[in-house]
Amino acid sequence: MPHIVNKRNENRVKLYRKVRFTSSWGTILTFLILSLIFSLMTIFLMGFIFQYIFESKFAGGLRRLEYIAELYDSCGDSESFDDYISSLNEDFFIKDDSGKVIFSHGDITCGSEGTIVFLADGDETYRVYQDTENGLLYPTKKGRISFDLGSVLDFCSEVRANTDDDILFPIWVDIRGDEDSENTLVGKAYLTLNKRDSILILELTLGVILVSILIFFIMLVHMISSMISYYRVVRLFYSDPVTLGHNWIWYVRYGDEKLQSFISRKNSYAVVNLVFVNYRNYCLCHSISEGDSILANMDKLLSGKIRKTELCAHASRAEFALLLNYDDEAALKTRLEDIVRSLKSMDTEHNFEFRVGVDLVPVVQNDSGKFIRRKGCSIEKAYIDACSAVGRLEEKEELGIRFFDNALLEEKKWEDTVNERQNAALKNEEFKVYYQPKYDPNTGRMRGAEALIRWITPENELISPVRFIPIFEKNGFITQIDHFMLRHVSTDQKRWLDEGYDCVPVSVNVSRAHFSENDLAEQIRDIVDEAGCPHDLIEIELTESAFFDDKTAMIDTIRKLKEYGFAVSMDDFGSGYSSLNSLKDMPLDVLKLDAEFFRGDGEGERGKKVVSEAIKLAKILEMRTVAEGVEEKEQVDFLAELGCDMIQGFFFAKPMEKGEYEKRMTRQPEGTDENNE
Repeated sequence: MPHIVNKRNENRVKLYRKVRFTSSWGTILTFLILSLIFSLMTIFLMGFIFQYIFESKFAGGLRRLEYIAELYDSCGDSESFDDYISSLNEDFFIKDDSGKVIFSHGDITCGSEGTIVFLADGDETYRVYQDTENGLLYPTKKGRISFDLGSVLDFCSEVRANTDDDILFPIWVDIRGDEDSENTLVGKAYLTLNKRDSILILELTLGVILVSILIFFIMLVHMISSMISYYRVVRLFYSDPVTLGHNWIWYVRYGDEKLQSFISRKNSYAVVNLVFVNYRNYCLCHSISEGDSILANMDKLLSGKIRKTELCAHASRAEFALLLNYDDEAALKTRLEDIVRSLKSMDTEHNFEFRVGVDLVPVVQNDSGKFIRRKGCSIEKAYIDACSAVGRLEEKEELGIRFFDNALLEEKKWEDTVNERQNAALKNEEFKVYYQPKYDPNTGRMRGAEALIRWITPENELISPVRFIPIFEKNGFITQIDHFMLRHVSTDQKRWLDEGYDCVPVSVNVSRAHFSENDLAEQIRDIVDEAGCPHDLIEIELTESAFFDDKTAMIDTIRKLKEYGFAVSMDDFGSGYSSLNSLKDMPLDVLKLDAEFFRGDGEGERGKKVVSEAIKLAKILEMRTVAEGVEEKEQVDFLAELGCDMIQGFFFAKPMEKGEYEKRMTRQPEGTDENNE
């Protein structure tokens, strides 16, 4: 199955999750907050400046009222006071401690509710009242004289349109004269603004507004620039460097959104893994850049084949991920076949092959038949299932399209079960060692055996190796199984030797996964030595496919094993790989002919010639030969005639438990055929 979420993609997925919850709204929100803060600061600053100007202008009128209050306390009952007051254009009244008005002059337009205020130019407090006719100035609950800027500006404009005289803003203030006075003067004080003051206020207002607009504009430009940069980064993040189209991260993000969204709950989707089979060979024959050009053309073609509501992305080196709508499975398959044919005709000079795996994501309905959201549905999981379907395709299929079905689902469930149970099974000794003897075809005498593994569950279910060994090879657990087998066989051989059995060499399979370890030969030696077993009773068996990994490391390990006294054999010779170079370079002791030589067409004349020449070649190279899978007497006679050293197969014995194998050892006849047992 193609490797989808490798380390690189895992890192990109982590980064994607960070970007996913980041958007331009953060920039916009920051802009709005900063704008609000700056606006409040501007309003506060303007208010403070105008407050200071108003209160400074207010000080003159306040001093006149204080003078009148002091004059009243000193000579309020005299005619001179009346004459003086008559000459003034002042509005005020005097009240005693009970609040009774005892003297008044001018128009009394004082409001009834007063508030204690603190003026900016002094430390004293005053009770201030709003004028009932011109209430532009008023005391606040916080102890300040305030005003409505808009109303003040309108009033100023109206007055200036009719006259150039000073503008007066009245407010009433109570003032006590001498400290011992029992009377309080409440008079109308004016905040006086002349033409120069009006111009100053207007200039300050316009200046603050212009500065605010400038800063707002700068912040707006910065916000727009940040948003453009953000979208460029996001576009780059979701862009594939090879095809310049969408990449895997984009596919995961928007694929999950489509599958899980409320809007698309009524739509059925197909998650598609499309593999370009010839990509590697094409790059080897041409160049990587030409191969990338083919991938870019594929992306354009696929993007043109899908609808606006569907997705297409370059998932990995030679794979594309699609998310398609479908209503009918047969129609979907026809559509995919058309896409594959279009891809094949993309380059008429080459015979391109493609494999397609599909995992269907149908709609979900509740008990009442209502469509509901596919919460928790993962497009990554569906894509991996689609990849599993590709992995099960037969090479001979002309249009390689396979749907992830119940059979594949059961395989996947079984694989998950094995992954979960493997460690406990090893700890609980659920794995058992079986032995299959190897016999001399001429004498019928047992000359060796192969150790095979079986899995017997606590429910006494016997699980065949073909069901779990491939899974162990895939997940790496096979290395622990190799150690388990080697340890048990060495222990059995040592015990049988001590009990006087006529022991023969037993071959133990070692997986190709082990050959990435530089100290493999030392590991094998130490395990066998720990059991106290002689090295010549253990044969290390390697599959033919292992010889096509790191050849230098393989040769080095084999030589070390031979130095330690172990025999080394090649298993499954002729199973599909070209092995002559391996025979030339590898210092092997035993050659095992694959069982396929003795089944079906392998029994014909051509097959016999191949077996005959293989045995001759082994003898020339001073290697012993073992024939696997022999089941017929005619095959035994044929191999005996050719000089094959040993035969392993059902004709002589099936794989057996340890107890039965012991009986074979003790009852072993000399020079007789055991097939009669």
